[in-house]
Amino acid sequence: MTRITRPRCQTVLLVLALCSMAAPSMWAADSAPRVTLNVSQAAPRAIETLTQRALLRDYTFAWANLAQALEANSTDPLNGLFVGKANTWLKDAVNSQRRNGLSSRYSNQAHKVEAVFYAPEGDVVELHDTAEYDYQILDGSKSIHSEHAVVHYVVLMTPGADRWVVRQIQAVQQF
Repeated sequence: MTRITRPRCQTVLLVLALCSMAAPSMWAADSAPRVTLNVSQAAPRAIETLTQRALLRDYTFAWANLAQALEANSTDPLNGLFVGKANTWLKDAVNSQRRNGLSSRYSNQAHKVEAVFYAPEGDVVELHDTAEYDYQILDGSKSIHSEHAVVHYVVLMTPGADRWVVRQIQAVQQF
């Protein structure tokens, strides 16, 4: 049996490369929003299991990307998950922060989401999200405002080419 050995330097470089590739994904998993989705009250049409999984995946991903965009003051992380009014609102928020030299950070996100309407044609779903998170406004690396927030959102999502997208998101006093 022939044994193939790598020079020690190559092995160390390989380990470092693998660690650097894993680090961002490990951070993302630790800071990912926790989202629960209840579809039992959706009407007039029941939400299929595959659609439920896709909504949960895409809504979770949308909030993770929203948080990254506002913290980095960049619309690059949005990945097309926001369209229409939601996209306009988010781009305006990023641009406003950038103009004022600020950024914001969402952490410890927990979202309790209920699907309340699913169109008979399957082309729109209305979600009610009770979101709880820690929110900070930063001037550079200095925190100038910090709060624990509980916010209610009414969200409209529509199917895109390969995922569900947030078309509208509106904070409301209550449902």
